[in-house]
Amino acid sequence: MIQLLVGKNILMVHDAFKEQLILGVNELCLITTDMLIDKLILYKDMLLKWNKSYNLTAITKPDEVLKYHILDGLTLVKYLTDTAFNGNIIDVGSGMGVPGIILAICFNNLPITVLDSNKKKTTFLTQIAIELGLKNLMVENSRVEGFYPTKKFDIITSRAFADLQMFVSLTNHLLSPNGYFLAMKGKKTATEITKIIDYDCETIKVKIPNTTDLRFLVKIKTNEKHNSNC
Repeated sequence: MIQLLVGKNILMVHDAFKEQLILGVNELCLITTDMLIDKLILYKDMLLKWNKSYNLTAITKPDEVLKYHILDGLTLVKYLTDTAFNGNIIDVGSGMGVPGIILAICFNNLPITVLDSNKKKTTFLTQIAIELGLKNLMVENSRVEGFYPTKKFDIITSRAFADLQMFVSLTNHLLSPNGYFLAMKGKKTATEITKIIDYDCETIKVKIPNTTDLRFLVKIKTNEKHNSNC
């Protein structure tokens, strides 16, 4: 009887998580499929499992993983969907995979690279790619300043990697001529933007479903007077 009750409770928790995930996706007006939802749930399950040994995130409750990792990452999916983006993306300092893993799940036709210098984290990201069948995902274990790919990127993104000035400085060599930076930031955004010169910045306010936290996407593009390859 105890085993049956435990199994039933686990199923109820799973169903509640799935319901809230679907509600969040709907609030973001994203088109989804059962396969996509299942992959996002599997990502959550693997993250919580691996986190016990690998210390990937300070967030350990499923409902908080949903809000502050998965739905947060999906706000970037929403922006790229609305702008009909069609290029390649690198997520630097990807850590436990947000937004890179979320992007790879949702855009299986786009090449996504996740980069982190922490071997444990890239081991986790590699296993995620295998388990979820993310053939469009490349995992790189490297410091960003030492990473020189053969092809540059149309979007360089990050979340909680560095302040905007350092983010741009450390990753500028990875940006394609017509590309742009797209940083996921919180309430310190305005202060950080004032320190960036030679770039045009656009701040896009985003709403994470079921939270009141302020979130922004900061689009940073080289202006005509500045050569991004200097």
